Amino acid sequence: MRTIQAHLILPPDTNHHGTIFGGKVLAYIDEVAAIASMKHAGGNTVTVSIDSVDFLSPARVGDILELEGIVVYTGNTSITVFVRVTSFQVKTGQSTLTTESFVTMVAVDDDGEPRQVPQVVIESEEQRRLYEQVKYQRELKLKKK
Repeated sequence: MRTIQAHLILPPDTNHHGTIFGGKVLAYIDEVAAIASMKHAGGNTVTVSIDSVDFLSPARVGDILELEGIVVYTGNTSITVFVRVTSFQVKTGQSTLTTESFVTMVAVDDDGEPRQVPQVVIESEEQRRLYEQVKYQRELKLKKK
């Protein structure tokens, strides 16, 4: 399951360096992860954790942020979404990878209780690589407990 969003970076979205606030990017990441996970679950989901965020390059006023959320792993009730953020410079046509993140969501019923989700379907080599990465990270986390 894949979800794509775009946002124009405006002056109120930026800091004194003229680059987008990291918190604004995090909000967009959370939103696209929620939409991708809800589409996969066929219902409501809630954010459990933002497992990792790597800010790789800045995005500036006038750039268009393009966010892509991909469901890459599922548990019984959880859904992990990989979010890739690129900035697109309209004048040059150049796209630059700005941020990558993994977000874990949990599907909930109308009472807010966790509910089962369909298993992820791997559709590409990239998805397979990301699935294995998340699986490995989850196994490490379980061993620490």
